[in-house]
Amino acid sequence: MSDDSSDAKQSGFSLGKLAPLAILAAGLGAFFALDLGQYVTLDTLKENREVLQTFVAENAAIAVTIYMGVYALMVAFSLPGALIATLTGGFLFGTLFGGLATVVAATIGATIVFLIAKTALGDTLRAKAGPGIQKMEAGFQKNAFSYLLVLRLVPLFPFFLVNLAPAFLGVKLRTFMIATFFGIISGTFVFASVGNCLVALFDKVGAPNPGHIVQPEVFVPMLWRSQPAF
Repeated sequence: MSDDSSDAKQSGFSLGKLAPLAILAAGLGAFFALDLGQYVTLDTLKENREVLQTFVAENAAIAVTIYMGVYALMVAFSLPGALIATLTGGFLFGTLFGGLATVVAATIGATIVFLIAKTALGDTLRAKAGPGIQKMEAGFQKNAFSYLLVLRLVPLFPFFLVNLAPAFLGVKLRTFMIATFFGIISGTFVFASVGNCLVALFDKVGAPNPGHIVQPEVFVPMLWRSQPAF
């Protein structure tokens, strides 16, 4: 065995551990290279709503599975547009089922990032996270579950950073998953409720924009705004 191979083994590094980071980097690059962000808009949802609603009505289980898979990948790749995706969940599946599907998918996506950060690639992701981790360290050391729950309820830090920091600061996987699941419920259901209102909004105002969301039937649920799952 060569010296290089011996050193790599001792440090716990292997090419196999590069695979998750390579996949995430490739996915993020493809998203921007193919300009997929143009499809994650309210206009796109409005233009395709009849096709989507018909598909959901005829293939409910498949539709939910596809939605959850796409949402989990968006969170795992830290892609923009998760707010629109959350609204879409409420629009297609209703507040209850859309909200629940989003919570589960977001938790899965966040857990993927958490697990990758636990590998030898942690140093690379730590550099991406920046000094924000240091600001969280004391809170996690005092009570990891309660602190993570608060961070999920109140958007003090970006969602992707809250996915990474617990992995670097020794939070257990079970604690991370439970706190994430329950912490994002309130905000996710708020936006799923708003998404459920988009049917009436589309019929009323035509091409939507953020200003249209500030309508009585849409704005009232947002009074209870917390952090959405993104």
